[in-house]
Amino acid sequence: MGAIARRTTLSAAVFGAGSAVLAGCGTPLDPRGDEGGDGEISLTVATNAVSGGKNADEADWIEDWVIPRFVKEQRAKGVRVRVEFVPSGVDDEQYKTKLALDLKAQAGPDIMSLDGIWVGEFAQARYIEPLFDVAGATAERWEGWRQISKQVRSLARFEGKLYGIPAGTDARVLFYYKPLFRKAGLPGDWQPRSWQDVLDAARKLKRLDGVTPLQINAGTPMGEATTMQGVLPLLAGAGGHVNKGERWYGDTAELRAVLGFYRDVYGKGLGDPKLQQEAKGRDKSFEQFAAGKLGVLAEGDYFWRDVLAPKTGTSPMKTRDNDVGYALFPARARGEGTGGRDFVSLSGGAVHVLNPHTRHPKQAFELLAALHSAPALRARLGDRAQITERDDVNDEVLDKDPMLRFAADKALPVTTFRPGLAAYPEISLALQEATAQVVSGKDPKQAAAVYRKELEEVLGGSDHIVG
Repeated sequence: MGAIARRTTLSAAVFGAGSAVLAGCGTPLDPRGDEGGDGEISLTVATNAVSGGKNADEADWIEDWVIPRFVKEQRAKGVRVRVEFVPSGVDDEQYKTKLALDLKAQAGPDIMSLDGIWVGEFAQARYIEPLFDVAGATAERWEGWRQISKQVRSLARFEGKLYGIPAGTDARVLFYYKPLFRKAGLPGDWQPRSWQDVLDAARKLKRLDGVTPLQINAGTPMGEATTMQGVLPLLAGAGGHVNKGERWYGDTAELRAVLGFYRDVYGKGLGDPKLQQEAKGRDKSFEQFAAGKLGVLAEGDYFWRDVLAPKTGTSPMKTRDNDVGYALFPARARGEGTGGRDFVSLSGGAVHVLNPHTRHPKQAFELLAALHSAPALRARLGDRAQITERDDVNDEVLDKDPMLRFAADKALPVTTFRPGLAAYPEISLALQEATAQVVSGKDPKQAAAVYRKELEEVLGGSDHIVG
């Protein structure tokens, strides 16, 4: 299969699943049956979360806040409903495979959480259907749509149709350490206008002893972080795309420009190539930044709210709010980003979808809407600030945090999303490998040519490749 280790696609995982895989999934939930007595409606909701384990806050919020209130509200309308939360705390690929197997059997939960990049894959397999086809007018009239921007809604959209409701989102920016900038004679309100501006700042930071000027994720140990924090924002900044529909871009001038930027960083001593080859390299970059040894780091807003958070972060910074700056990803040059933009970003997130075989589409959508109501999101956040899918909630909570307000107001309007197609995970891996080759010294043109060959292996030929 070539130089990179292949991941299991949805079709292979489901249609080629043996008894061992099926046995590990338990008994599928049937959304068409299992009704309670006295006309009671039974609904199930599943996410990859479990109380006391993975994404515990999400599991506790659904079980302790959303479900009791939904049941009470339905009872007030004369509807008897029983809702069960189906927890999981497994690897994302295991969770994905289990859902696919259940849906293939026309079973599974009434509501489920999918990674945004799975939506197209599940839609192409006909495991999920457009939301309005499943829930009808009830879904179309939902008041919450007015609070979810067109840009954020695109996370749940495939081939022009909406398949669910986005469950929050995020944005990629450039973080920089202000004390190092002051020492290097750089501005405290830095906003680069081009890739050259970024490289020029890195060269000034290089003059400081014991400082790594710039970290742009690269290589396969960084995994999807390489693609999301590095390749795709840079590709958007060069005016390029990873795909257009089911046609994928190969050895293009834009990709060679991206790989050339990696060469300028890691081939000229502006970044640490060893970090890109270590399993814990990304975590080490977090630690170096927090310790004041890294000048510029390309990351998602997760880095600010979960890594550097002064009290709860994994690499806490008591001086975060004063010492950490943030800037938009610049296009390669003014107007060269996708759509003629000067700045770009990349976003991800989950999507809540309905099982197309649910026996109670109206109540299932009402539960889905309850998960995305303003009171529910405020209850989940508590005192925390985080970008949600709803503008009205963001207006309330993001003023607590200028960085997240910046990400929502400045980065989201220029953001893009990863393609939700079955081939994407393998293509992402091939992009990661291309950056690894450049970091290890290969010419960007050669790395781009190798990537083109990898595309042929992934796609089974060149019919769907441009460039």
